[in-house]
Amino acid sequence: MKHLLAVLLVPLLAACGDTQHAAYMIAGGQHSLTLTRGQDFMGSDWTTELVVARFPDCQRRYALTGLGGDKLKMDVYRTEPGVFILNAGKRWYVTETKTCRFEQFKEAPPVPGDLIGSFQVKDGTLEYKDQEKQAPAAAAKQ
Repeated sequence: MKHLLAVLLVPLLAACGDTQHAAYMIAGGQHSLTLTRGQDFMGSDWTTELVVARFPDCQRRYALTGLGGDKLKMDVYRTEPGVFILNAGKRWYVTETKTCRFEQFKEAPPVPGDLIGSFQVKDGTLEYKDQEKQAPAAAAKQ
């Protein structure tokens, strides 16, 4: 009887969900933008959240409704140090790491700033792809 119960529980364990994180690290990791997506169980919809952090002063988590699935892509633009514009399809957001605030734009901003990277799902895994142009001296040291 115990063996039958164990065999019946295996599919339940295999149906566990997943959580994935990808981060854009700023100032050696003291500031960061982290996109998190979670799935309660295999096959369920993904929930997506943005964590804005500046340690040790603030850290806030914001739910991003309507963003999920394997086609998720969010571009990250920098307008000035510590201020970022995020774009996912028709949705535009602004966030900053001084007080970890975040809000959604009602309309697309006319100039979002310099594209520095993007959060995206590649082969089923969430990742941050850095697109910042490095200074020639920094590139030569690598």
